[in-house]
Amino acid sequence: MTDELVNAVAGGGGAEVLGFQRLSAGFERLLAGWSVAGPLAYVEAEHFGGVGEERAVVWAGGGLVLGPLDAPVKRRFSRPVGPVSQALRRLGARRRLGGDEFDAVGLDRHRWTDGWAASGAG
Repeated sequence: MTDELVNAVAGGGGAEVLGFQRLSAGFERLLAGWSVAGPLAYVEAEHFGGVGEERAVVWAGGGLVLGPLDAPVKRRFSRPVGPVSQALRRLGARRRLGGDEFDAVGLDRHRWTDGWAASGAG
């Protein structure tokens, strides 16, 4: 999320909720409401040099159905499955051989939020 979007959905501020850095209570309420029409996820990821942090949560039907997740808590075929991949899987994404759900849906295309904003894809 860009700073402008954070400010717009947070009403110019607000406390972080569910342990996320940029998820305000106001935006959390919007996401929960929007999930009545279909499941949706909010994720945050910060990686550098293969090391990083991920958090994810999924809403459906107006309520939380997964998370918040903040650590690789599941393993499949002896490899960790991170929070973002777990959330994407809950939304229906399927990983390809040698990859994960993050790559399968194309989230690996840009490294920085500015890249997503410039492409109009995020």
